Amino acid sequence: MSLSESKKTSGEAVVSSGLVKSVDTTGDSSGDVRPNISASTKTSGEAVVSSGLVKSVVQTDVSFGDGTSQRSEGVAVAPSTPVKSIGRNRALSGISIGGRGKAHVSPGRKGKAIASDKAVEVIAFKDMTPGLHEGELQFRLIHFWEAWNSLTKVLIGVEMLLIDKEETVIQGFIPFGKIRTYVPHMKAGGTYRLHNFSGSTSKTNYRVADPNVTITFSWNSVLSELVDSSICFLEDRFRIHRFEEFDAACDMKGDLYDYIGHIKLVNGEVPSGSLLLDEAKIAASRRVDIHVQTHDDPVLKLCLWDQAASEFWKKFKASGGTARVILVTTLNPKRYGVLSLSSMTPSRVFLDSDVQETRSYLSWLSSNLEVANRVRADVVVKPEEATLGELLSYMKKTSAKVAWFECTATIDDVVHGSKWYYIGCGECHTKATKGPTILMCKKCGKSEIVGVAQYLSKLSVYDHKDQAFFVLLGSAVPQVMLDTIGQTRKFIVKISTHNLEGKTQTLTVTKVLPPEDPAPEGILGEAADEEKGIESEDHADDSVKRATDVIESEVAKRAKCG
Repeated sequence: MSLSESKKTSGEAVVSSGLVKSVDTTGDSSGDVRPNISASTKTSGEAVVSSGLVKSVVQTDVSFGDGTSQRSEGVAVAPSTPVKSIGRNRALSGISIGGRGKAHVSPGRKGKAIASDKAVEVIAFKDMTPGLHEGELQFRLIHFWEAWNSLTKVLIGVEMLLIDKEETVIQGFIPFGKIRTYVPHMKAGGTYRLHNFSGSTSKTNYRVADPNVTITFSWNSVLSELVDSSICFLEDRFRIHRFEEFDAACDMKGDLYDYIGHIKLVNGEVPSGSLLLDEAKIAASRRVDIHVQTHDDPVLKLCLWDQAASEFWKKFKASGGTARVILVTTLNPKRYGVLSLSSMTPSRVFLDSDVQETRSYLSWLSSNLEVANRVRADVVVKPEEATLGELLSYMKKTSAKVAWFECTATIDDVVHGSKWYYIGCGECHTKATKGPTILMCKKCGKSEIVGVAQYLSKLSVYDHKDQAFFVLLGSAVPQVMLDTIGQTRKFIVKISTHNLEGKTQTLTVTKVLPPEDPAPEGILGEAADEEKGIESEDHADDSVKRATDVIESEVAKRAKCG
């Protein structure tokens, strides 16, 4: 929708020199209904004011997570000649959105949009402080994305990444009630000015910018398109970290930094023109695993989720499977046996020639192939080996974290007496949700799935010195596991939250390796999306905890009777 078109109005007006045009509006943003901010939505009760030559603002579909930075086209600044007043209102230069019917420049004209004769102070991002501000910000909108409450699943607002002419990047926030007012008029790469806003203290977890202040749109904020082509803004700015920095920040829930490197593996396969990624499988799992190396650093595993996975798939497919360099923003370092980097909601993906940073790295790679090939693509760091005694000791340490280990043990017995199982999704093995007549999967987003029985098997195992209980999920019932008694196997074992809290010493097994199999290249199990608040263990771990309470009770009873 173009704001310059004449449409039916609902309490809003666009004011220009000698001409009043209406703005199409819709509904109310105060209810519980979540707005579809991907669509061309309407403002509620906001004055849109301009003067002189006005550039139309076109409402286009809003795409959150769009990694493409677009440069706003420069247009002529509104003429500096005096602006004639229209009725009791005067006009501001540029197109202004928000302010509940007023663009704030003078406190004495409540509810009016008026122009001020006094120059407005332009505040640099580096000078931002907490509290209310009546000055002006000038910036490029790098990226914006939805913020959801992880518990109530309610849309809280829209978060933004902004950069000013001094190349300072800061985080911004638009509350839910203001989404309809501002978001339809914004696009990634656009340049804007903002009047009346507040500075709030940035969250300590998962920050995406260096400043400890976040710019928050207030009840009377007025957003205008910045049409002064003499002001230059960088397209983007990255906070790139290397292996050692991510390793030091692992599991700290701190700032989310960016990572760049050359691709070694994509879902376990070496990239080539013949590599075809299964779109349906990626859509179902909502995940892509990539092994990446920066210069001659150790190989790191990137777990791309949801939008980041989809974005990578589209770009990798467009490259014909030959993309060599990847840059991913706002990554969370986690240790799942090995150091892994997990994408978050604001993450963006760039390949080869997308931005200057990837182009520069690609140039280095072409000149240093001997360094790039120093670590073979089929060699990936594996989980640390540990004995049963070492695992039990590790769980007692105050510094211990959720982690995966490789443990060799002999199966002594299969514990009987439990018939626990659940019906899981045949694709991702998440517990299925019952519909009226069919099974559905919340994780895959499918309304109809094929259910697969997932059984909980309980094993008593031992090594040279110690004994422990392992539990694992799979499609094999415990009776089948009887054939494994007396066999020595390698297990990938997960130290879970309930182990660290001392609730149980029973260990979750994510994979059993036959003796002849090589060590795994990666870790089974999915990275938790901490930003969405999914900090609890997965469904299997919860079930293991409940089931092991029964196991240990039965073991205690047998000890008393014996």
